[in-house]
Amino acid sequence: MKNILLIALMTLAGCTGKPDNIKPVENFQAEKYLGTWYEIARIDHRFEIGLTRVTAEYGKREGGGITVVNRGFEAESGKWKESAGKAFFVDGEDKGHLKVSFFGPFYGAYIVFELDQPGYQYALVSGPDTSYFWLLSRTPTMDATLREQLIDKAVAKGFRREDILLVDQTATP
Repeated sequence: MKNILLIALMTLAGCTGKPDNIKPVENFQAEKYLGTWYEIARIDHRFEIGLTRVTAEYGKREGGGITVVNRGFEAESGKWKESAGKAFFVDGEDKGHLKVSFFGPFYGAYIVFELDQPGYQYALVSGPDTSYFWLLSRTPTMDATLREQLIDKAVAKGFRREDILLVDQTATP
């Protein structure tokens, strides 16, 4: 029984870890990060397959931490999908390393590793490994040159270019 508990704890802890070559941004300011972000590019996962017009809304959480509401349009069903969660800082509020939960006690890593400081107009985000990636922007579209430069930065950190897809923010619901 002790071994099972230890393995479970190690597995959960691993979910909030970070890839070896990913370093959370320093001087992170949660207040400036709050608000709406648009998904410009991502590596697809089962919870986002087929979604367009994807946004993430971050707010101050009563009692500490950050509220998270992810929303996207699923063309196949013609419906909006939404998921609400909570996030907490892992290494202090001045570092862009958070743990996020959408399912009870299970947390996943959310690592902001590139951020337009001081403007907070774009962000590159990783999960616990390089199979999770998001390019976020304060606007639904981004200059193509800047977008490609940011994707190049992600590829240089170990994300696979062929896995990164551009998110359609113009699809009509």
